[in-house]
Amino acid sequence: MDGQELERMFSEYGDDVHHFLVYYKGTHDVEDEVQEVFLKAFKSRFRDESHPKTWLISIARRLVIDQWRRKKFLGWMPGVRNVKTPDEILLEHEELSEAYKAISELKAEYRDVILLRIVSELSVEETAHVLGWSRDKVSRTYYRALQKLKQNPRLERGAELEL
Repeated sequence: MDGQELERMFSEYGDDVHHFLVYYKGTHDVEDEVQEVFLKAFKSRFRDESHPKTWLISIARRLVIDQWRRKKFLGWMPGVRNVKTPDEILLEHEELSEAYKAISELKAEYRDVILLRIVSELSVEETAHVLGWSRDKVSRTYYRALQKLKQNPRLERGAELEL
């Protein structure tokens, strides 16, 4: 990938990657991660096996998962101060909506599929590619996640989620 192609991808998909990371991490401080996603994209080669947006969001998702693993590992090491978990960070941000709180309470596979399908607006095929699942599994998990969200009392009290 050359610099011009990277610039084009950043201008087209930079906001999508940023938006995904804000919801996935539960914080608005994701500029470093956005830059790291595009740096990783620059160092690797896009193979046209998926849509560029799907490819970039896959990179972003793996980046955050790796960060969480490192923080979890460092928290167990003696002498290293405990790092806040993503859930603790979410609770500190008052500006997050009730709908996002409801999404964050879902089990991981439900949360992932909701974030990719609703927040990042990926298709079933693109979501399947990002998660490494079949289309059928994405559809079933998405349906079940929506049902679980509809049962959440947070959403019954007036928070709106475009389902």
